[in-house]
Amino acid sequence: MHLAWLGPKGRTKPFLPLLFLTLTLPYRYSSLPLLFLSTVAMKVAVAQVGTPASWKPEDAITKLREYAKDAAEQGVEHIVFPEAYIGGYPKGSTFGAYVGNRTPEGRKEFTRYFNGAITVPGRYVDQLAEISSKHGMFMVVGVIEREEHGGTLYCTAVFIHPDRGYVGKHRKRLIWGCGDGSTLPVIETQTGVRTSATICWENYMPLLRAHYYSKGVQLYCAPTVDDRGVWASTMTHIALEGRCFVLSACQFTQQSHYPEDHPFIEKDPQAIVIAGGSMIIGPMGNVLAGPLRETEGLLVADIDLDDISGGKFDMDVSGHYSRSDVFGLMVDEREQTFRAAGHGV
Repeated sequence: MHLAWLGPKGRTKPFLPLLFLTLTLPYRYSSLPLLFLSTVAMKVAVAQVGTPASWKPEDAITKLREYAKDAAEQGVEHIVFPEAYIGGYPKGSTFGAYVGNRTPEGRKEFTRYFNGAITVPGRYVDQLAEISSKHGMFMVVGVIEREEHGGTLYCTAVFIHPDRGYVGKHRKRLIWGCGDGSTLPVIETQTGVRTSATICWENYMPLLRAHYYSKGVQLYCAPTVDDRGVWASTMTHIALEGRCFVLSACQFTQQSHYPEDHPFIEKDPQAIVIAGGSMIIGPMGNVLAGPLRETEGLLVADIDLDDISGGKFDMDVSGHYSRSDVFGLMVDEREQTFRAAGHGV
């Protein structure tokens, strides 16, 4: 029971009758009403949205603006967009690649995909920063990233701070170019809340989760395109394990969200390609919003960060439940790109 009201940007204000009660009670009882005051309340959101069919960054950002505006009108301070939202997730594509050969058509398809990717930082990230600043809202956005002078693509989550703009990114390791330890940040939001991003099946990597737990993550963001029902179990486990809030944003797409020549086996514009399943979960495994399935939409939840410290009372996996007497964690957070080679170890 939280007898408090949310002021600007979700900051908690005392419930005035209780404040009056505190001032009028005898001294020995004056602290009792404080037991009923929430201390660190805020609103968070996940957007379940699909990349527009053009796969052009400007069209994705136009749609993102609408979701950001909707979230801001509900008082949201922190929002997560799905994996590969800007750039698109090419489900079903082979890019004409098979063992020992590549097709001209596949190279053409990849070129189009490459042209829809963005540089990070860059002008499209600047547009995200403008949106974030306008609404006073921290944003985690899944993008397909390309380097300014390279040919490799990365599946990336960018962190956008309302006051400082672009503040960091996380690169996934899979069929795209591989990220390294320099893109595993836990970043403080405008209110000092610690947030991170773990993309899709990276969430099944125990040591990666342990890394984020060790840095005290509070808002564990999971941009994804995994629409399986079992995904909810994974997100619930992580919330319980890390005693953190989990914000999982999944795309919802139909064939109509893809370019006309996308290699679907059977053409049906209304056929669902990615069914969603976005959700928000509390530190004790309690589902606060979702899962949302088979439609686009915005999930919003009120959270109290004190639930994290309450949860860690009996389970702190990087503290009293870490078994540091027998286990240890080593994380190499150096940049390990071609440019960084030869910088020494």
